[in-house]
Amino acid sequence: MNPVHPDTRWYQLSAEEVFDALETRSEGLTSSEAQARLVQYGSNELKFKKRGPLIRFLMQFHSSLIYVLLFAALVTIILDLWMDATVILAVVLANTIIGFIQEGKAETAAEALKNLMTPKCTVLRDGVQQVLPARELVPGDVVLLGEGDKVPADLRLFYTKNLSATEAALTGESVPVRKTSNPILMSDLVPADQYCMAFSGTFITSGSGRGVVVGTAEHTELGRIAELMKETRKTVTPLTRKMADFTRFLVTIILAIAALNFVLALVFGFPLVYAFLASVSLAVAAIPEGLPAILTITLALGAMAMARKNALIKNLPAAETLGVATVICTDKTGTLTKNQMTVARIYAGGKDYTVSGVGYEPRGAFFLGTTAINPEQESEELIETLRAGYLCNNASLIEGKEKEGGYSIIGDPTEGALLVSARKAGLTTRLRRLDELPFVSEQRYMATLHEGTGRNLIYVKGSPERVVGMCQNQLVNGRTEPLRSQEIRATADGMAGAALRVLGMAYKLVPSEKKELNRDDLHGLTFLGLQGMIDPPREEAIEAVKKCKRAGIRVIMITGDHAWTARAIAQQLGMSGEEDRVLTGEELSRMSDDELYAAVDTVSVYARASPEHKFRITTQLRRKGEIIAVTGDGVNDAPALKAADIGIAMGITGTEVSKEAADMVLTDDNFASIVAAVEEGRYLYENIRKVILYTLPTNGGQTLLVLGAILLAYNLYLFDPHLGGRLPIEPVQILWINLVDAVALALPLIREPKEEGLLERPPRDPKERITDSPFFKKVGIVSLVMALTGFLVFYLICPGEHEPLDELRLTQAQTAAFTTVMLVHLCYLFTARSITESAFTFSPFSNKWVLIGAAVTLGLQLTIIYAPPYIGINPLRTAPLSLECWLAMIMVALPMFFIIEGEKFLTKRLERRKGRRQIS
Repeated sequence: MNPVHPDTRWYQLSAEEVFDALETRSEGLTSSEAQARLVQYGSNELKFKKRGPLIRFLMQFHSSLIYVLLFAALVTIILDLWMDATVILAVVLANTIIGFIQEGKAETAAEALKNLMTPKCTVLRDGVQQVLPARELVPGDVVLLGEGDKVPADLRLFYTKNLSATEAALTGESVPVRKTSNPILMSDLVPADQYCMAFSGTFITSGSGRGVVVGTAEHTELGRIAELMKETRKTVTPLTRKMADFTRFLVTIILAIAALNFVLALVFGFPLVYAFLASVSLAVAAIPEGLPAILTITLALGAMAMARKNALIKNLPAAETLGVATVICTDKTGTLTKNQMTVARIYAGGKDYTVSGVGYEPRGAFFLGTTAINPEQESEELIETLRAGYLCNNASLIEGKEKEGGYSIIGDPTEGALLVSARKAGLTTRLRRLDELPFVSEQRYMATLHEGTGRNLIYVKGSPERVVGMCQNQLVNGRTEPLRSQEIRATADGMAGAALRVLGMAYKLVPSEKKELNRDDLHGLTFLGLQGMIDPPREEAIEAVKKCKRAGIRVIMITGDHAWTARAIAQQLGMSGEEDRVLTGEELSRMSDDELYAAVDTVSVYARASPEHKFRITTQLRRKGEIIAVTGDGVNDAPALKAADIGIAMGITGTEVSKEAADMVLTDDNFASIVAAVEEGRYLYENIRKVILYTLPTNGGQTLLVLGAILLAYNLYLFDPHLGGRLPIEPVQILWINLVDAVALALPLIREPKEEGLLERPPRDPKERITDSPFFKKVGIVSLVMALTGFLVFYLICPGEHEPLDELRLTQAQTAAFTTVMLVHLCYLFTARSITESAFTFSPFSNKWVLIGAAVTLGLQLTIIYAPPYIGINPLRTAPLSLECWLAMIMVALPMFFIIEGEKFLTKRLERRKGRRQIS
């Protein structure tokens, strides 16, 4: 992690060995030495390559869907349809701008890491303290650290005094980490276990220390994360991949049919211009110009629905990705748990109590077995155990507004938990503190002296073995009895085995004249009890994990916390059993990618995991073909968030780096919100399928209508241009149908109510194509019926005997065919509201937007047919139709509804029969 010695494990070396390796000393470098190293190794700044805005903008056009739209715009320009060309180009520009903005946001993810680099720091240069810009730090510099400082580079500590650092953003550790200067003679340690190191971007919460710089810029742990982010390409979402495949397929088919149409027209002897215009009309008919806009609106509405459920979508296609997710890799702290240490068990006077309530809100009950008790009415040792934790404490409990998160703690989370347990018992009175012996990691206890009534009191809290060693008796049932040291140690071990953080409590009465406290006073204490605390699972997370299992989604915990804590929380959440394997960061470091690939199928809990481990786990799961959602809140999570199919950052506790790298941000940091978003994602995909299965068959029908006219023109005078014949439908009318159809008829489908059981189904196969056999069957049926109805109405209005064709009659025939196609669309709309269920199984009024869309479409169609004689322009080349024509059109169009209903009925019946055969 250092440009001088990149492979050195600095935590294994003594301070003297570090100084020798870096050719420095405890007084620091001289100014000339530092300047030489700055020239040699570069500044302590993270550097990122960025593509220019013009390149990023032009890259947005590199999409099959954009190519289709540009082709459609070219066609409309050739046909002199400037208004339609303008609309299509506006859609292209809108999609391009959205993509440009999204990519710009993604690039700022890496840049956000720069904000974690400290601007100023205190350094020893020339043997004196100097405040210098952090960018001027070089390997070998000696940095001074104090409470509240942000660490400016990776440091090997050689002096510490009560030094603690908050590393949650980097390692996932939920409480401050005590630091030491002693070397650690172990290999493959993750950053969370390197207690003699201080890492760039972390904060000093208490104490002071000195360290020598061993890593700067990209050679720090923070820099490694930045390098991973730069090397990681953002994953393309499943929907984007499917739409790209589908678009390529669509473009190929359209070009092939248009080319075939052009060749056939020439073979039949039609003029070159007519053949070209007919082929262009066919291409316009086949291209779903409105589909990209519909998909964008569908995704946007889905994102809005998710936002109402505390999930903010940054990348629109990601709104659907959650619906197909097969694995959710989640942090423990703050996501599955509340990130609020909570006292869960108390041992006092030989009795084992449990405490209800989660988090910092001082509400809960005390239980002895299954019986609720009042601590003030119990024996003295329980309330004194709580009072010891309350008074021997430097934290503060702050009550905030509900919308701001309720209660919070200022100070150490462990001390905060002790405050809350005491408040739950009704303790609010603080005795005046006279003196204090602060917690020192080497001593493992804290003591305070308080003014009492008649006599003063010493309260002590610390590690159980240390506190028991200072006691000579124990309070039991309000009386002093001999110390039960073996029972206390066994109880403490049992609590620790259940992943509880355990502290022992003791006290001592001293004369009122005693005003100062020293370590010689801490003998002959009376043991009070033990308090065991844990960052407990969220109650809603337990239910959310159950929902994931029912939905066929596997939940994996990847945490920086200890293995026993991770195992206990996973068992409480129902994610794993007692015998299930927990992989630690040390084991992961020794595993090859192939070994990890073999393990990811069976391991659901990873502990003491580093950023690189999380990234590797995500990569191997994706190699298995899984669709991965990854949650994270720290800097360490950014590479995995970027590599996942959908990255989910925490809105409350998340760093700016994680939020920028993610596709989705949880505003409440709650795992249950992810599950709610999964349901929305599945609902969103169902709506997208409905829209596609509605839109494309209608385009297919228009394509067959034009292609059929070309093939029949040789034998049918109606379509023969040599005799004044026309296509059944004009290109401008086709474009009108496509655009109106997209806005007024397809869009209402995305407002369909949710179908039941969305979270009871397994995730769909990620390899499942949009163009499967049911798709082709439905497209074929609808397209064929639509084309036949268009031909039939055109022929009924204008039979086409062997005589010069009447222009007005031809225009009426085209108008009738044009309107019939719209009526067929309407009939298909009402049955397309569900892909598999009959339209008779739900109310026609359950989606008012469908009724509004149908009414608007009919109103527009009547306007373009009957308004031209009054307004003096006729852009769609229509003619008024008689009542008889309308009756004929309705009778011809109505069967479409019953044909599709019949197809659904037969399909379900065949599926049931197939299912019975498989069972038998």
